Amino acid sequence: LLPMLEPPPPAALRSWLRLLLPALLLASLLGCAGLPDKVERTNTKAQPAAQDTPLGRIAKASTVDPEQSGFRLMPTGQFALQARLELVRRAQRTLDIQYYQIHDDRTGRYLLRALRDASERGVRVRLIIDDLYTSGEDPLLIGLDAYPNIEVRLFNPFPAGRQNFLTRFAVNIREFDRVNRRMHNKLFIADGVMAVAGGRNIADEYFMASAGANFVDLDTFIIGGILPRLGQLFDQYWNSDRVLPIRAIVKSEASDEELRRDFERLTTREAQPITRVTDLPGEAGGGEIVEVVGSTGGTPEPEPPPPNDVLGYGPIADELNAGRVGLVWADAQAYADAPDKVIGRVSTYGVVPIDDVDSVRYNVVEMMRRARKSVVITSPYLIPGEAGIETFRESIARHGVTYTLVTNSLAATDEPVVHTGYRRYRPEMLKLGMNLYELSPQKVSRSLRLGRFSTSIGRLHAKSAVVDGERVFIGSMNFDPRSDQLNTEMGLFIQSPVLAQQMLKLVDVIRQQGAYKVTLAANGQDVIWSTVGPGGQDVVVEEPETDIWTRIMLEVLSVIAPEGLL
Repeated sequence: LLPMLEPPPPAALRSWLRLLLPALLLASLLGCAGLPDKVERTNTKAQPAAQDTPLGRIAKASTVDPEQSGFRLMPTGQFALQARLELVRRAQRTLDIQYYQIHDDRTGRYLLRALRDASERGVRVRLIIDDLYTSGEDPLLIGLDAYPNIEVRLFNPFPAGRQNFLTRFAVNIREFDRVNRRMHNKLFIADGVMAVAGGRNIADEYFMASAGANFVDLDTFIIGGILPRLGQLFDQYWNSDRVLPIRAIVKSEASDEELRRDFERLTTREAQPITRVTDLPGEAGGGEIVEVVGSTGGTPEPEPPPPNDVLGYGPIADELNAGRVGLVWADAQAYADAPDKVIGRVSTYGVVPIDDVDSVRYNVVEMMRRARKSVVITSPYLIPGEAGIETFRESIARHGVTYTLVTNSLAATDEPVVHTGYRRYRPEMLKLGMNLYELSPQKVSRSLRLGRFSTSIGRLHAKSAVVDGERVFIGSMNFDPRSDQLNTEMGLFIQSPVLAQQMLKLVDVIRQQGAYKVTLAANGQDVIWSTVGPGGQDVVVEEPETDIWTRIMLEVLSVIAPEGLL
């Protein structure tokens, strides 16, 4: 939505219309193509932990208590990418991978090639991708699927109109309630003994590799007792009727060899130019202009991580090479929403809906309700709703709980329409005495402790909570209606004062070096933003780092955007 805050040029508008009008016409003539009735598939399960593999031996050497789980927070993108690639390179038995997005960019292509390499040495690779953002990636994904030992499955796929994002919804408009529900989970398991989970998707901007904007995000590296549970959660999706083999959706007459050849071409280290041909006006013989407008393929080596991250940890590859990983050990639980959330199915007692005690949202809210001293939340999209406000109000009134919330400013968010929902509750949260901070893209980009942003802007994407300095939530769930009602989510709940203090340190760095403090003005109604700069405290009385056009569009969106779909 962010690009739409600027008036589109006539050429771009014509391009959108060329896409929209045929899609709408096709939808009106054909209706909605449904999902296939009968799909050939083989249901499989996570294999037992591979104790006799290199990763298994490192996990065993690193284990302090077999009943507990070990965690290493990864707030820096280069460290988080390296951890995933090291797991792929060292795996010998299985790789179970589940993501909301895997982009066709340098990072995405590099990871997919690494998965291909793993499959060729005999590793079983199971890959689940939500189908919302796979437009244009069908040749890439079916090419990967054509390798031995790899299977790619799509969550809640679009059976028609797959050309681009717009045509997908236009052609499937009669199934909007279904296709609007997505799988937001992120999980990466190697040999059943090591995993990565948290907020990051697979794309340049999640690993400090984008020239335009990069995310402040959070993952955790995991070893120990929670791994079997993570395997069960993955299997719950892999074997679900909501997850279909990609070849049941994307049809191709090409042989596997031809599909693999296309995959190699699309992901080769030598990028191929994308050209646009424009006919010159005039009679026949007017000629044409050929422009290079981009490139496809190309998988340069990812940038190596710096010597240390903000928590003082070095690259995890060094510790894997040494045969032992230093982790924080603690009791932990993992939850994921049921895949049937995609069809709106809810838990019931008889015919009465009841809370799903295995859902991520339920367990986050329960953790907050048990707070007695403090709750610290980071969420890129923050729309508490009336129920959330009531939870805040009750715990503040009954137990004097102090709340600190960190989210994106309007300038930092990549979803300005969601910001309209957050803005509705901002004054009420401030009146409750909550500490509210909004990320400043300019300040984040200047903070070396938060990452090397270079000329890119910084945005918040981490989803976390710390309760009473003892309990930690890390996962994929945003604090908004979409995560609550429409998306499936996954989360880790960890009982660890040590990990909690590390999380609070990260939040403090964001607050002090990358955010505005939001407060009420003297009149008790208007909102103001303050930050400490070289000349002292600066105060802003309107959405900071934004232009007047953006603020006008925000006012328009706030009137027309339904909160339930944000």
